[in-house]
Parts: sequence; structure tokens; C-alpha cells
Amino acid sequence: MKSVIDEKARIMVVDDDKEIREVISVLLSNENFEVVEAASGEDALKLLTANVDLIILDVMMPGISGYRVSRIIRESSNVPILFLTARTQSSDLVLGYSSGGDDYLAKPFSYPELIARVKGLLRRYKVYQGKKVPAPEYIEWGGLRIDFCRNMAWKQGKELDLTSTEYRILRLLLAHSGQIFSAQNIYESVWEEPFLSTDSNSVMVFIRRLRDKIEDDPRRPIHLVTVWGKGYRIE
Repeated sequence: MKSVIDEKARIMVVDDDKEIREVISVLLSNENFEVVEAASGEDALKLLTANVDLIILDVMMPGISGYRVSRIIRESSNVPILFLTARTQSSDLVLGYSSGGDDYLAKPFSYPELIARVKGLLRRYKVYQGKKVPAPEYIEWGGLRIDFCRNMAWKQGKELDLTSTEYRILRLLLAHSGQIFSAQNIYESVWEEPFLSTDSNSVMVFIRRLRDKIEDDPRRPIHLVTVWGKGYRIE
């Protein structure tokens, strides 16, 4: 019986580290895959016009991060995305999956694991022809409601006057209620830029503004809480 991945697949490897790109390219070529290399997120988006069957995407790159590249790709394509990263905390995984990633491969990785992940993603994608499960149109939690289609939010039925950044932070946390997000997680997901230590202040300011709008008593928050030493969560 012919396998669903018998046809030669084209895989794009996106990583700013030339040595990693070359190692992965050699491993994939040995398995008879065709490989396209991109040294940045910008290059990957330019090359996406070519017929690509799977993307191996590094998370942390100068310029456009892997998370942002994934979100841009998802606007027009369901191609499988395998994130390559040294960051494997649960909140990092949530960010990856919510950005449109299909799987994670932790650095350092082994040759058998890389090939197994790649073949598994290709097999599932070809069997289901890239079909996606419809995303929910809204989320409700503790009197809060977010409408994904209209980019609007309400508290107890009253529309909240949120800035774009406040809305995106609330949407991120509400979509993964109970999950702790560090300042770095929030910044990289919402601002879509590499995180610097000074960026923690920006996140703190917007968290405070958001509390002023969604909490009955912002000084004693019961929805958007701080988990000391770890980050923030909606509960």
C-alpha cells in the first residue's frame, strides 16, 4: 500500500542559526525530503509563495519572532508548523499552539525524534487535507465576554472601552483561563517583538489599566491576578 507521504515533500526550515539549518537540511535530505532554507521570519514569509508541505520554525529570531510568523501564515495557509525551541514551559507551549503551531520540538533534539515528528505531521496533514476545527466565536468567563469576530469585550453585559493592546492581553489570558503567563509570554504574544527586561514595565502598566476596567476593586483583583514570581492569569 502506498503511504500518504510517499510523494517527495518540500519542507521549509526557518532558523537564524546557519549551523542548525544545515544540520536539519542534511537530516531531511537523507530522508528524501526537499528542503528550503530561510534565515529569518521575513525570508520565510517571502518564500511561502512556493509550494511548501511543512514548516520547521524557530521561535526566537531577530526581527519577526516565530510566533508572529506563525500567526501571519495562518491567515492564508493551514500548512503544518513544527516549532523548534529551547523554551518548553507550559505557558510557552500554549503560546505556540495559540499562534497556530501544530507541534513542538525541543532543542537539543535527536535525529529519530525530528524525523518522527516531521513524518507524523505530514501524514496527518495529508490524511485530513489540512482541514481545521472551527475556532470559537466568543468566550465567556466570570461575567466577562469576548467576541473574536468583532474584537469587542463586555463585563456583565456592558461594553468595555479597551485599547487594542488591552483587548489582546485580555483575549490571550481569557482564552487560556487558569494558565500562568509571564511578562515575557504576554509581551511576545501581544507586541509580537523579542522581549527585553525593560519591557516588563510596559506589561505591568497595561495589566494595571486592564484591571481598572474589568475589576470591581482593581486594588483587590479577583479576575486578573498576579502569581508572584511567575506572572499573571485569569481565574
